[in-house]
Amino acid sequence: MSEIFLDIETTGLSFKDNHKIVEIACIETKELIPTKRVFHKIINPERNVPEEAFKIHGFSSEFLKDKPKFHQIAEELVNFISNNDLIIHNASFDIPFINHELRLIKKNIIFKNKIIDTLEL
Repeated sequence: MSEIFLDIETTGLSFKDNHKIVEIACIETKELIPTKRVFHKIINPERNVPEEAFKIHGFSSEFLKDKPKFHQIAEELVNFISNNDLIIHNASFDIPFINHELRLIKKNIIFKNKIIDTLEL
């Protein structure tokens, strides 16, 4: 069994305010030793990036406009993380964003029983 370390960057603090994911990065480990499998995508959020978010991650609306949209990378993401435990710092922020995007395209969501939140540890 493998573990996947996962992190995202977004346009803001809540998907409920129509903020979106702009980057997803995952690294696979086996027994916490990195394998060489990595999933990294920069994503077009299909909305403007507020200045506050740009100051955090450095992705401008102009830079993101020709990147793939979430629905275009979703299947690859799901395949990369499936059947693995996810290790996420502050999963209560990241998972709602990912699950919201997955729901929009009618894909299965990520369940909490597969997640280790380093913030909770």
